[in-house]
Formats: sequence, C-alpha cells, structure tokens
Amino acid sequence: MHLKEIIPHEFLSSFVRCYRIIDFEFPDNQQIPAKVYTPRPEQCLQFFPSLTKIAYEGRANDIVPKNAILFGQHSIVNTRTVYARFLSFQVVFQPGALYKLLGMSADLITNEAVDATDIFGLEIEEVNDQLFHSKSHLEMVTIVEAFIIKKIKVAKKEAQRIDHVAILMTSPDLSYSLDGFVSQSFLSHRQFNRKFIERTGISPKAFLRIKRFDQAYRMKNNFPELSWFKIAINCGYEDYQHLSKDYKDLTGLTPIAFFAMESPERLLGSEETY
Repeated sequence: MHLKEIIPHEFLSSFVRCYRIIDFEFPDNQQIPAKVYTPRPEQCLQFFPSLTKIAYEGRANDIVPKNAILFGQHSIVNTRTVYARFLSFQVVFQPGALYKLLGMSADLITNEAVDATDIFGLEIEEVNDQLFHSKSHLEMVTIVEAFIIKKIKVAKKEAQRIDHVAILMTSPDLSYSLDGFVSQSFLSHRQFNRKFIERTGISPKAFLRIKRFDQAYRMKNNFPELSWFKIAINCGYEDYQHLSKDYKDLTGLTPIAFFAMESPERLLGSEETY
C-alpha cells in the first residue's frame, strides 16, 4: 500500500499544490468497503489507470471513469468503489489554477465530477495510458508534469494578487480570519468574494469552513486517541457542537458516526491521513 503526496517542480508551484498517488492492492476475494470521500479545500485532476466507480447520493447514474476526472470544489461527499487493484494519480491544483489554465469560471464544476477529456481533449487518454504502463511512481510524476507544463504554457488567464492570497488560505496555520485575507488582496469584500467564487467555485467563507473541517478530519485520523473536544479546539472551533454541525452539514453524519465507518485504508491497517 502506498499513499504519497509529492511536491511538484518549483516551476509548477503556483499551479499545483501536490501530486497524490494512491496505490492499493487487496487480497483476492476480500470484501472491500466503499470509500466515502469527504469535501476538501481543493480542485483536482484525477487519473484512473485502474477501475473504480463514483456515486453521488440522489444522482441516478454512477460515474465509471474512462481515463481521468476533473473534480471541482466539493461541499458534499461522494462514494467510491474500488477493486482488488486500485491505482490513481491526483493533480491537486492550487486555488485559482484551473481558472488560469482554462479561463472557465470554477463555479461551473462545483460539486461535479467531469470527464477530463471533455475539458482537455483526447490527450488525457494518452496520459492515462502512459500512467498505466509506467514502471514507477517517479515515472508517473514525470509523465503528468510534462502534461501540466504544456497546459501552463497556453494558460488562458494571468495571475492576480488574489490568487496568491487564495494559496495562503490553504496553509496549515489554522488562520480563519477572512478579513485578514481580504486586506492582503487589496480588494473590497464584494470584489474578493466575486473573484474568489470565480476561481474556486465557492465563497471564501465556505472555503475556510471546508479547510477547517478537513483539518479536523485528518487530525482525528492521525491521532485517533485525541478526544473530539480536543480536535475541535485544536482546529479553531468554539466547541464540539460547532465541529459536529460542520460534520453533519458536510457529511450527513456526526463525527463519531462518520469516524466509525469502514474504509479501504482501514482494511489495510491505515487511515486516510493524506
């Protein structure tokens, strides 16, 4: 089992936050629980060299990726079914990167999983095929970076100061002061809100809420011995009830109920800390 987050080449750092490689192999005939994928403060391009299935509650049709999926910013969960051999490669973009690359308002794909071929063309199929035949994770990074560099060279939009501020909003310093970020952008609150939605697909207030929830979720996975009260305080919540409300709004379950759910990682003796 390999769960890796790899920092991109410095040239790409204003567009790509990290690469995330998820590489599982389960014993034959073992029952594999579905993975409930929580909202994260990110947009990503995910390649699927191996078979998987993605489902959203209330939506009629499951998604079976042909090559890759472009995930907009999510504020809802989706459920992913994996099989005995699972391999995926995620390009986790910096906030605003997709807007710069595509010139497309990010709110068009909020809470959506879009076939990447519809956005990037048939080149996606070629990249996924190269990933399938690659011999190592390092080779996979080289393949994907070559693709991303080509896209950056023909980016549709230039960076603005708000893009730098949006990246600061993903830092793990537990800062949730929206006024401070707005001040650094040299924009009014209304301008900041409009431009932020255009770049990320959701409001800055909602983005910071998801960031805090995501930090609490991963802190509990990293340190399961910590009480939910300590998790809440360490992640900037006023109290457990405040944390519980975010869990219910973003997952439909209480923190305790969600943490008790099975996952493919737990089956292999790990947790989702990546």
